[in-house]
Amino acid sequence: MSSIAVAAANQPAANGHCEAHSTAAFPTLMLGSIGVVYGDIGTSPLYAFREAVTAAGASATHVDPNAVLGVLSLVLWALIVVVTLKYVLILLRADNNGEGGTLALMALAQRALGPGGAGIVMLGIVSGALFYGDAVITPALSVLSAIEGMKLATAALDPYVVPLTVVILLALFAVQSRGTARVAALFGPLMCLWFVVIAVAAIPPVIRHPEVLSAFNPLHAISFMIHHGVIGLVTLGAVFLAVTGAEALYADLGHFGKKPIQTAWLVIVLPSLALNYLGQGAIVLHNPRAVENPFFLMYPDWALVPMVVLATVATVIASQAVITGAYSLTRQAIQLGLMPRFEIRHTSEAHAGQIYIPRVTLLLLIAVLLLVVLFRSSSALASAYGIAVTGTMVVTATMGFVVIWKVWKWHPLAAAALIAPFLLLDLTFLSANLLKVFEGGWVPLVLGGVVMLLMYTWRRGSRILHQKSHKQEIPLAELVAMLEKKPPQRVAGTAVFLTSNPDFAPTALMHSLKHYKVLHQKNVILTIETAPTPRVDPGERVRLEEISEGFSRVALRFGFMESPNVPKALAIARKLGWQFDIMSTSFFLSRRALKPAAKSEMPGWQDRLFIALSRAANDATDYYQIPTGRVVEVGTQVSI
Repeated sequence: MSSIAVAAANQPAANGHCEAHSTAAFPTLMLGSIGVVYGDIGTSPLYAFREAVTAAGASATHVDPNAVLGVLSLVLWALIVVVTLKYVLILLRADNNGEGGTLALMALAQRALGPGGAGIVMLGIVSGALFYGDAVITPALSVLSAIEGMKLATAALDPYVVPLTVVILLALFAVQSRGTARVAALFGPLMCLWFVVIAVAAIPPVIRHPEVLSAFNPLHAISFMIHHGVIGLVTLGAVFLAVTGAEALYADLGHFGKKPIQTAWLVIVLPSLALNYLGQGAIVLHNPRAVENPFFLMYPDWALVPMVVLATVATVIASQAVITGAYSLTRQAIQLGLMPRFEIRHTSEAHAGQIYIPRVTLLLLIAVLLLVVLFRSSSALASAYGIAVTGTMVVTATMGFVVIWKVWKWHPLAAAALIAPFLLLDLTFLSANLLKVFEGGWVPLVLGGVVMLLMYTWRRGSRILHQKSHKQEIPLAELVAMLEKKPPQRVAGTAVFLTSNPDFAPTALMHSLKHYKVLHQKNVILTIETAPTPRVDPGERVRLEEISEGFSRVALRFGFMESPNVPKALAIARKLGWQFDIMSTSFFLSRRALKPAAKSEMPGWQDRLFIALSRAANDATDYYQIPTGRVVEVGTQVSI
């Protein structure tokens, strides 16, 4: 999942938002965080230790006890340093008005830097793009690794692993349109059961081989890295699989709050994970053949099938969490102008954050199924996993430095001293994972590259389009003065003209005057702004300015995690003196038909890509939730 952070303790809006979480009982929030936040990292024991110890040279015929202890030590200290210190104890303190996520952190850092924050936007684009790579790989890898446990019951089931994985993934994506409210209620208890079971199963092997407890000595990890050279670096790339999902701690901050997430990690999740990894190490030391699948081989034969079922449920939960994260990230990207408008459906009346985006669902499903069919095993797919997450961690650590320095007001040297060790560790993990580019690591790089190209093209094209449109616009004040001198025919009702620049006459207004030669009694120039905060207080939603007797200027502000609802927001304007009646109001929108210009600031292929993206964008009427019966669209042609 995504992000990082470090926030100012002096942000009253953030503190006020976090207090909202107190309306729910603390145990409920903690239970919910276990189900949603820790699904990804909680299922890492299915494959992380196996891949790491295999990379270190262990095989069914030979296991080096020192190598096993070295790998165990690396895994344990990765959990302690990367997750516990970096995220739980330091970075969780950051929030953008109570919300987290890659783009939330980007907005926070950009706001702190002001006009000089263009580089931060690019970092946000990189981090967001890599997250989509993670969102594609997590469901494929997690479900595959769980279903592979069937092969231990009988080898005859081997041919059915991939087909069964495909069926489960199809079912998972099929239920997205129904919303996850009911299913989510089961996530917490089921993941609690999962953590209890994986911890309890590890106790007997640890008791039989207590020497594995020495893995808590970091000297084992240091010694392993010193004496194994390139193999040590390759192993480190596999060890990183144990901490994938750590970014979810920050991404889901707004859903549960800091304390429930921290408590769940320190009291339940970390002890369970550490104990399970120790148990896997103990069973491999006892039986080298257990390297094949040390997680499932910890259980007696009678418990194998129930564990495969429970593991499948846990991996579906982990997949659900990352799919939901992709929806949230997409909505933020749309609001921040990094993506075209997509259809966003709300699946819950009670929880605004529960959304469904059909196009994202379809694209994710196609990509996930392609990975399953192409790689066919979790071991093959594991090589593709680390790059996306480590890349995101590097980017968010960099943005975290900016926030510590500019928002927390730390001295730059002090901020660097705090972040540098974590950034160095992230870069080391990234270097280790880059060794696996040709083994599958190219997958998240290609996926991330495609998303980055789309985001960059949309942002650049939108800016060029805005500049070209601006050159042809007439200042609104001049137009109003002209209309007062030579007033056209008036008709009853209110006309609302949507525009991105309230200082200039909207294109739809100019075309309406040109073709209809009439003017409504009340005319509203409406601008919709996206605030650099996740949500906007209803009291700050509307700004109303009277220009003349017949013209008003209205600005509606929405947070980048909110879905704009124009009629609902305009109803607030009644308190400001505007008698808004939806049945006597017409909304005028300008629909622009784009075509490549003879001389463009972008290459021809990028022009065509931007035009294709604009055509794929969801209708503004639907996006702003305006009743279709009250909309008039005016077409214009623009060269880009």
